[in-house]
Amino acid sequence: MRSLKLYLIVGGVLLAIYIIAQLNRPKAVDWSESFSDKEKTPFGTYIVYNRLKDVFPKSRIIPYRQPVYSVIAEDSIKNSSYIIICPGFELTKADYDQLVKYIRKGNDVFIASSYFGKTFDKKLSIRTETFLKFGRDTSSVKFLNPALDPQKLYTLDKGTGSNYFSKFDTLRAAVIGENVNHKANFIKYSFGKGSLYLVTNPKLFSNYSLLNPSGAEYAATALSYLKSSDKLIWDEYYTQGDTGSESPMRVFLSNDALQWAYYIAILSLLIFVFFEVKRTQRVIPVIEPLNNTTLEFVNVVGQVYYEKRNNANIAHKKILYLLEHLREEYQLKTNKLDSEFTEKLTAKLGIDPAFSHRLVSYILYISVQDHVSDRELIELNKLIEKLYIQSA
Repeated sequence: MRSLKLYLIVGGVLLAIYIIAQLNRPKAVDWSESFSDKEKTPFGTYIVYNRLKDVFPKSRIIPYRQPVYSVIAEDSIKNSSYIIICPGFELTKADYDQLVKYIRKGNDVFIASSYFGKTFDKKLSIRTETFLKFGRDTSSVKFLNPALDPQKLYTLDKGTGSNYFSKFDTLRAAVIGENVNHKANFIKYSFGKGSLYLVTNPKLFSNYSLLNPSGAEYAATALSYLKSSDKLIWDEYYTQGDTGSESPMRVFLSNDALQWAYYIAILSLLIFVFFEVKRTQRVIPVIEPLNNTTLEFVNVVGQVYYEKRNNANIAHKKILYLLEHLREEYQLKTNKLDSEFTEKLTAKLGIDPAFSHRLVSYILYISVQDHVSDRELIELNKLIEKLYIQSA
């Protein structure tokens, strides 16, 4: 017992040292492409979301965590622009149709994504690819608008501008920007009074990009293509999921300190339960299950009746049990076994009328007998068993 406690103490000390080392270890950089406005990681969008007022000072920023159809179907979303920055974008046909109606009314939509889904491919002939570059992963992009100096390059690393449109409808789309390989990365589709702007490089709007002066300038210039409106809709659905999908546990574990506190609490609880069980648990006695003596009881009762050979008593009891069954299960009045009772018995149980008449007659016959032979008792039992079978 003393050796066990020693092992537990040493294990606890080593665990505490490990936890302290983990808490004081330099935190690794999270390069995951979340594009969430809640994230301050390199590829989050915390900066661009909180600096939208710099580009749209007169607009009210409204975040939504709902599918596109649910957002723009609201009547309150008028005279607005819609911004979606996400790793991958997919619409249903209903979403796309509602989006086109929204744009035709004079609203602008800005989508920055590496992938635009099958619906955009079918409706707008949109496909994207990534330019793979070995060695340094720097990439440069530029605007084609003469007023924006088409020769100026915005150069960033981490493959920020490596995506481009490999296919789009050149008759309907206007190219706004491209990379150094003359592949379009920023295009515009016009629908009625509004416009749809598509960018293949969502990383250009990430925290990492905006911390670079060149990246910040590019993001501000690209977003300025959206017309000034009363409302600016910011999408959170494609980066954080639907509003109802977030659980309290997910929020709790997203913080490192709370996460460690949770794990330590669970470990402490397990250690406490382990010690309490060893200290207070008593030996549980083995209780043998009760034997099923039903068969023996039936044999004893049967032997008693067989030895007495009182067939009349057995027959009268079988009749009593049968009548009790008819009263309980079918609500039949058994005080008078006449023709009316026979008709009700036939109707309620759904049995043959001739058999019903025969059974009732035989019951009336046996009921008035003082002595019943073996043959008569067997015949009564057969009729009763047949009744149970036909009424089942």
